[in-house]
Amino acid sequence: MKIVRSLVILLCITAGFAQNGTQSKGKSLTYPKVSVFPITDTTLDREYELYIKLPEDYATDTDTTYPVLYYTDADWHVEMVSPATEYMLKGVILVGISWQRNIAPEMFEKVGPHYSRIRDFSLKPAEKPEIQKKYQMGQAPKHLAFIKKQVIPFIDQHYRTDTRSRTYLGYSMGGEFGAYALMTQPDTFDNYILGSPSIKNEIPELTRLNAAYLAQNPVKTHGVHANVFVTYGTQETEVTGPIDAFVKLLNDRRDNYLSVQKEVIEGDHTTAAPQTILQSVAWLGRILDYESGRNAPSYIFDVSLLNRPFISTSPAKRNDGLGVGVLGPDGGDPKAIHQLAQEIASGKHGVYDSFLVYQKDKLLFESYYNRGRLDLAHPQASATKVYTAFALGRAIQLGYLDMEDLHKPIASFLPELTPEKFVSGTELVTLHQALTMRSGIRIPEEQYDAMRENPGNIQGQQQVQAIFEQSAPITEASQSFNYGMDPILVMQVIEAVVPGGAANFIKTELLDKLGISNYEWKTSPSGLPYAPYRSSFRSRDMLKWGQLAANQGQWEGEQLIPKAYLEKAMDRQFLTGDDDIFGGGPSVSKQGYGYYWWTADLKVGDNTYYCQSAQGGGGQYVINIKELDLIIVVTGTDNTNKTLQLIADFVLPGFAR
Repeated sequence: MKIVRSLVILLCITAGFAQNGTQSKGKSLTYPKVSVFPITDTTLDREYELYIKLPEDYATDTDTTYPVLYYTDADWHVEMVSPATEYMLKGVILVGISWQRNIAPEMFEKVGPHYSRIRDFSLKPAEKPEIQKKYQMGQAPKHLAFIKKQVIPFIDQHYRTDTRSRTYLGYSMGGEFGAYALMTQPDTFDNYILGSPSIKNEIPELTRLNAAYLAQNPVKTHGVHANVFVTYGTQETEVTGPIDAFVKLLNDRRDNYLSVQKEVIEGDHTTAAPQTILQSVAWLGRILDYESGRNAPSYIFDVSLLNRPFISTSPAKRNDGLGVGVLGPDGGDPKAIHQLAQEIASGKHGVYDSFLVYQKDKLLFESYYNRGRLDLAHPQASATKVYTAFALGRAIQLGYLDMEDLHKPIASFLPELTPEKFVSGTELVTLHQALTMRSGIRIPEEQYDAMRENPGNIQGQQQVQAIFEQSAPITEASQSFNYGMDPILVMQVIEAVVPGGAANFIKTELLDKLGISNYEWKTSPSGLPYAPYRSSFRSRDMLKWGQLAANQGQWEGEQLIPKAYLEKAMDRQFLTGDDDIFGGGPSVSKQGYGYYWWTADLKVGDNTYYCQSAQGGGGQYVINIKELDLIIVVTGTDNTNKTLQLIADFVLPGFAR
């Protein structure tokens, strides 16, 4: 907080000098670490300057590409943007764009050196002819063309830029110019910072531009991938209504890929500027951290949307134990998979966060969308059930259980229970039945909610006691497939038989051995790890679960899971019916179930491939296709996804040839 307060004071002082043009006598100062390069708008023969500041590690970290923050009114704002980013946004290239340098001498004398900003940043010509003759207003389209076609390519050519991460910052008329860019060519930048935009009289024009853009680019097929930060001062009463109307204009698009945040800053148009710079830089820092996975929040919906997807047909080798290859030369059809990736990015198939393809011990394709990130653990929902089944298999491999125990009653492993209080039939429910979701346990949801609201009554094995007391009686009819609370019973058995408890056992005997450290596995009200859901893993680490299954339980030469157990777990032990196949379509049939693994047949031409998958609500998949030595990982937040059908349509044909 001391740094922020000091920066506010410093920026207020520099802003006062900059905005008012106050100068003291003495030597001029070349701004530290900022290089100045001339650049000419070759279309209009207008000369400008670029104020460029590189990150401290730019010269030494030669493998890194950097996001770029472009800002207008550089003559004023360099003294605010540079120190703010020095402390709060270090890994970014700063590019300030000056006013025109070769303006007519009479304009320099009459208006000042900032004459060109009035012309370059304004949306439309002035209504009064004499003003229009003097200022030549309404040239925002020409200035945007200059930035898009000459400034940005110049920076990308001469510096190591991350072309997927460009930000625009403009204040006052610079904010008005940013609003124009956002409404007409939003893909110019990924993030827009619009400080106190001068749009008092521009809402009709912005509304017209918005309608024209949407007519050519419907939200359903051409969502705007942008994060927008808009501010105004508490004393700027004249622009409060117009800026609120502008924000409403953006929100009324109902575009899932457009994120808009509005902040009201203490002060008037001048005094609010320093705090606007600070708050917007802090906002941008959070976005860039989320995009890279640094300091990312644990809750997926707290993550900003990626403006542009990350798509790689030759994934980078990272220190995570996964081999890498190149899509095409090492397998698969690059054209078909890239087409699918582009369609996913456009939102055509719903909301996906990641999509990875792995074959023969090589990651061949890696992509992230929306809230997906390379280093962010993604909620797994019901895919957690499969990871729980792996934990049980590990207990069998280490001798804490054996394969015969799968057909023994769960109650026989839990000595703290009081069987005489059980509902009829619960004492006979076996591990095998719980692993196949056929225990017969039936408890109304509201009754189960009441249990969770009183965690003191369901600590440890008392959770099973409560379930066995409150279930409806177990009958042959009730022991049919039911997607309920059976995994809870399995986790209770693991807790009872392994030393040190289930949570420590899962970490040391599975996750540590797989090299998985970036994860979350929440604790349930019983004090045990959740078994049906509420774990989170990175997409690359989800591949490791798939590898462990594909390798028949072996990992780096060690048998972690018994082969016989995995065969049983991943076998199609019964059919669940084809009426409602999660992720299905016309090429997906014979949906079945094993030990929390889903199975299905995927038809490709005249061939059929047996598919085994861990699945979670929202679109989480670890898909194994043994015949092709293929593993596919998908994450998302859309229960209406058609992932298995898309795999059959776009992915399998390239590997089946």
